Amino acid sequence: MASAELQGKYQKLAQEYSKLRAQNQVLKKGVVDEQANSAALKEQLKMKDQSLRKLQQEMDSLTFRNLQLAKRVELLQDELALSEPRGKKNKKSGESSSQLSQEQKSVFDEDLQKKIEENERLHIQFFEADEQHKHVEAELRSRLATLETEAAQHQAVVDGLTRKYMETIEKLQNDKAKLEVKSQTLEKEAKECRLRTEECQLQLKTLHEDLSGRLEESLSIINEKVPFNDTKYSQYNALNVPLHNRRHQLKMRDIAGQALAFVQDLVTALLNFHTYTEQRIQIFPVDSAIDTISPLNQKFSQYLHENASYVRPLEEGMLHLFESITEDTVTVLETTVKLKTFSEHLTSYICFLRKILPYQLKSLEEECESSLCTSALRARNLELSQDMKKMTAVFEKLQTYIALLALPSTEPDGLLRTNYSSVLTNVGAALHGFHDVMKDISKHYSQKAAIEHELPTATQKLITTNDCILSSVVALTNGAGKIASFFSNNLDYFIASLSYGPKAASGFISPLSAECMLQYKKKAAAYMKSLRKVPDVESREDLIKNHYMARIVELTSQLQLADSKSVHFYAECRALSKRLALAEKSKEALTEEMKLASQNISRLQDELTTTKRSYEDQLSMMSDHLCSMNETLSKQREEIDTLKMSSKGNSKKNKSR
Repeated sequence: MASAELQGKYQKLAQEYSKLRAQNQVLKKGVVDEQANSAALKEQLKMKDQSLRKLQQEMDSLTFRNLQLAKRVELLQDELALSEPRGKKNKKSGESSSQLSQEQKSVFDEDLQKKIEENERLHIQFFEADEQHKHVEAELRSRLATLETEAAQHQAVVDGLTRKYMETIEKLQNDKAKLEVKSQTLEKEAKECRLRTEECQLQLKTLHEDLSGRLEESLSIINEKVPFNDTKYSQYNALNVPLHNRRHQLKMRDIAGQALAFVQDLVTALLNFHTYTEQRIQIFPVDSAIDTISPLNQKFSQYLHENASYVRPLEEGMLHLFESITEDTVTVLETTVKLKTFSEHLTSYICFLRKILPYQLKSLEEECESSLCTSALRARNLELSQDMKKMTAVFEKLQTYIALLALPSTEPDGLLRTNYSSVLTNVGAALHGFHDVMKDISKHYSQKAAIEHELPTATQKLITTNDCILSSVVALTNGAGKIASFFSNNLDYFIASLSYGPKAASGFISPLSAECMLQYKKKAAAYMKSLRKVPDVESREDLIKNHYMARIVELTSQLQLADSKSVHFYAECRALSKRLALAEKSKEALTEEMKLASQNISRLQDELTTTKRSYEDQLSMMSDHLCSMNETLSKQREEIDTLKMSSKGNSKKNKSR
């Protein structure tokens, strides 16, 4: 039982391991996909970094350009400041300086306009880069959150698998400890059995030597005292008295008693059926008290009046058969002589059924030709005609098989012993057929009676007679069902009891030899009764002898039992050792696979951690770049605003001048 449970646990563990391996493959595939996604994200990040560097370079160039413009503006302002005093000295110089100032202002305005347009373009590019950077950052952060969630789920699965593996290993270790304890217990029991086996072998050897000596002594006595072996020839062996089986005889007498009761019920039901049928003919379709019935029904009634002389002998024949089966006889087919008498009475009743069948059919036809007969009643009469034919045929079949069973007690060559079982089986089938026919008769006759009761001319005498016939048919149906079930239930016993006969022979040779055997049996019984009056000394010796013989048989059985147990224990121990070795191998393989799985899990965790760190570093670098770009742009805005303010101040001064 423990080995079966362990094997079941191993099978479950193997199934779980296969599931875990499949899950591990899925996890590996997921990690590979994540690595590919990580590489793609790294490539995207690299491209974004390159674009940021390009923008940074452009910003640097713009910053340098702005510085140059600022220096040029300062230079222009200085020149303008120097040119103002000169304008006061002469008008010509003033006009020339004013013309120069206008030219410088137009150049400055053009440069400033270009700078403003370039600054707007840079602002637009920076805004687009900032929006793209925010979008990429949001995507990366959502991807990172998804990866972290999947990593947490994978970690939970890995933790569950690890916990399950540890529980399984712990269970296997416990089972191994239990098996080791059981193996030690079985080894102890095997040692004890071996010791007991050696003791029993010694006892068996002693007994064998003793019995061998007694066998030689008995053989010498047989060779000297026995004139011939009467079991060698079947003709002589049939005269030997078989072992008396009192239980068999009591069983057969009980079965015969039950069969007698069933036959008595059938006989009563048949008598009632034929008698009430005779009464019905006298009142339907023509009442004999009012008018004369047809000659056909008169003859039919005359034959039915004789039914008791054919039915009663069936009960008498079965009673004689029951009385012939006693405790002191040997009941087999060869010794049941009274079965032939019962078969003859059944044959006589079959002749009676054959004689009344044509009249019964003609009587039903006469009822159909009557003016009172309806179509439904005519259909029921036709069905009853077929049922009566079937009933007669079933009785003929039953009589044929019973006649065959009666042959071994009168004509030994009439029925081979190998055909006994098939004949008995056919008897059971015929009884069931008789029951089926009686059920059909009961059904159809009840319908016929119900229709006749509804006729306006139906008298109370007809209704009462129909009820009596219907009750007798129901009794026949029940009796047939009981005897069919009884025979089927005891069929195996009947077939098995056919082998009951003389020792080492196929059976009784002839009824004469069976009769002689019964006479010898009576003489042997009388002789055994006389032997019951021998001296006390001999009886005491017999008791001692019987005691020792019983003790020898007991020791021999114990020795055989010990041998079988030792062989069983040895085989069980060997099977357990093999299972234990297989369990050890399976455990080692599972341990190695668990180690590999743990290594893979740790490696995947390391890769996931590294990827996460790299993503975080790249995000921080991008944030730093964006901050620096924001600072640079803010400075440029301030410089541009300063330039605008200075240019406005210069323009106001020029206008005032």
